[in-house]
Amino acid sequence: MVIAVIDGMGGGIGAQIVTQLRQELPLDVEIIALGTNAVATQRMMKARANRGASGGNAIRVSINQADFILAPIGVVIPNSMMGEITPAIATAVAGARGRKLLLPINQPHFEIVGIEWKALTKQISAAIEVIREAMESEAA
Repeated sequence: MVIAVIDGMGGGIGAQIVTQLRQELPLDVEIIALGTNAVATQRMMKARANRGASGGNAIRVSINQADFILAPIGVVIPNSMMGEITPAIATAVAGARGRKLLLPINQPHFEIVGIEWKALTKQISAAIEVIREAMESEAA
């Protein structure tokens, strides 16, 4: 199983996702850190992703290796994350073959309505539970 974690800016959310994945899933799960910039990728690598790549082209090339894509919802919204998510990145992520688990994190230029707010750790845990259930049904 391959999980791609995508983040930008300072990489804090991506690092938290990778940390929780490592704590809650088996070590044979491969985690690919895909950062819109080198700082984001580096933070995810420090959180123990298996490998990482930075930049729009790296994301577009690598994203289809993933069975699951775990990221803030902004990765499918062009020009989000202060412009770091280009239309090409958003299109590549939205069209990728992997199952997308997108965390509902508001940004200054958009707001997600109709969902119950949860702490980031709980959002990540809910996404990990979806992955765990898929792994169990695959093994059965």
